[in-house]
Amino acid sequence: MSDNRLSVFKTYKLYVGGKFPRSESGRVYEVTDSKGKWLANAPQSSRKDARDAVVAARKAFGGWSGATAYNRGQILYRVAEMLEGRREQFVREVADAEGLSKSRAGAVVDAAVDRWVWYAGWTDKIAQVVGGANPVAGPFFNLSTPEPTGVVTVLAPQESSFLGLVSVIAPVIAAGNTVVVVASAKAPLPALSLGEVLATSDLPGGVVNVLSGRTAEIAAPLAAHQDVNGIDLTGADAELAKELEIAAADNLKRVSRPQGGESDWVADPGTHRLTAFLETKTVWHPTGALGASGSSY
Repeated sequence: MSDNRLSVFKTYKLYVGGKFPRSESGRVYEVTDSKGKWLANAPQSSRKDARDAVVAARKAFGGWSGATAYNRGQILYRVAEMLEGRREQFVREVADAEGLSKSRAGAVVDAAVDRWVWYAGWTDKIAQVVGGANPVAGPFFNLSTPEPTGVVTVLAPQESSFLGLVSVIAPVIAAGNTVVVVASAKAPLPALSLGEVLATSDLPGGVVNVLSGRTAEIAAPLAAHQDVNGIDLTGADAELAKELEIAAADNLKRVSRPQGGESDWVADPGTHRLTAFLETKTVWHPTGALGASGSSY
């Protein structure tokens, strides 16, 4: 083999609607490691890219939310299998992004895969935890069941490029929502590579859409978008979070605010992220017989 062979540099692209478009604006920005070494050029998303991602997420919502919880769990587990198969790639990208040793980055990637499996296991169990039959003083059944909120914008953590990313995406889609995720501005490569995994898994296109670029620039139109139903502010600083929350109020979006201790992504995640973008539907149904046939109402 020739010693003069040139390396083939990877071209990172957005992941929108199951496809890999370049940014509509044609812009890119340099991504460097913790020591300032150039790693790649990442696409710098525009407002048009954000709107396209919302359209894709809305189109995918009906099929994804309508799938059985068991089927969603199978699909998410398949994603975990594929993440495991690309472990070395993610270890390298996480090590570069977060300035970690290979062994430490390996532990982070393993934790991220485990976290994905954990949420996959919750898809067909969360309804039993947060729903159920309610006691009623009358001849009625009263049943409460959780339903997904809809299209959710997720601002990924800025410092945890992969474990934090998985920790904010997986529970939202496990609950039946579709997602437009804004990757960490300074470390977007693991998120863009996650898009490649999702594209070759059984996850329908549009369920997860990955944008990279300046968080504030992308998040502003998403927070104001009338077809976005919820927003997770984890990756926003205090000033940006306040602006986005004001914009989100225009169509009464459900807003998830960062909670204390969430910088420790290795900690037990609990179920609060699974329920953050679930709505409760309560149905009343009369009991008793109808006429001589004995049919119930």
